[in-house]
Amino acid sequence: MSSVGAATAIPAWAQGLQPRADRHNKTMRTIPCSGERIPAIGMGSWLTFDIAGGGNAAVRADELRAVLQTFLDRGGALIDTSPMYGSSEQVIGELLRPGANAVTGRDRVFAATKVWTIGETAGRGQMEDSLALWRAGGQSFPGYASFDLMQIHNMMDWQTHLKTLKEWKAAGHIRYLGITTSHGRRYDDLEAAMKRERFDFVQFTYNLADRTAESRLLPLAQDRGAAVIINRPFDGGGLFRRIRGKPMPVWSGELGCKSWADYFLKFVVSHAAVTCAIPATSQAAHMAQNMNAILGEQPDAGTRRRMIEYWDKN
Repeated sequence: MSSVGAATAIPAWAQGLQPRADRHNKTMRTIPCSGERIPAIGMGSWLTFDIAGGGNAAVRADELRAVLQTFLDRGGALIDTSPMYGSSEQVIGELLRPGANAVTGRDRVFAATKVWTIGETAGRGQMEDSLALWRAGGQSFPGYASFDLMQIHNMMDWQTHLKTLKEWKAAGHIRYLGITTSHGRRYDDLEAAMKRERFDFVQFTYNLADRTAESRLLPLAQDRGAAVIINRPFDGGGLFRRIRGKPMPVWSGELGCKSWADYFLKFVVSHAAVTCAIPATSQAAHMAQNMNAILGEQPDAGTRRRMIEYWDKN
């Protein structure tokens, strides 16, 4: 694999980008190690973009094309996936491929995936496979390096892969490197790794029902200058199940909340340490609700306390 440019190069769409009141009124967040700014709501793909082996694949691909187009049309950029997620990388690559049915706005994509295997050789091979899938048959994305972000999935063989990721970043094959956990697992291990090494990004779980990360991981990320991606911002759908049939607080309208989805997401991304949340959905209508969270006002400290109090009472 040849070098594709300086590892710290900022993609064309992000150069000089500042928070502004445009038609999206995007809530932007800064990546501490570079100063680059990205929208605070991204897109996850666990389960939702894995359509291999299922029936009506063409219909499902059209539905996911609408999801992805809605995401990009409403100001999204960061797309997160993994080899663990079945056919998700392949599906996303195909949807981003130039052609008559391609989504528009693909030049704005901030491409984030992961390495999820054991051993240096296996890790390199898996990352090269991911690149081939994202490139959709060899078509490199315009305006940015091979991957914007490569993460070590659930800390699997993380010390081995971190060495490779540092090499790839230095060579320009990736612009940022990171490490992840999920479901609230391995927080002690992640904390130790963050204290030992410098990661551009860290990813873990945080939502109204699971605020464990507030005590140690979120403050540590700020101290270490790491951008934070939040997975499971809806607690795997558990937040919706718990709140089903209950009214949103009247004062949530002051934040521009139109649904529980953007209420939950506004809580997550309003934490000072959070860079981006990555809810996953296979429905365009739900994606539109998610993206509403980057519109309007963001909760201040007092409003965040009210959101927690309301949640805890229900």
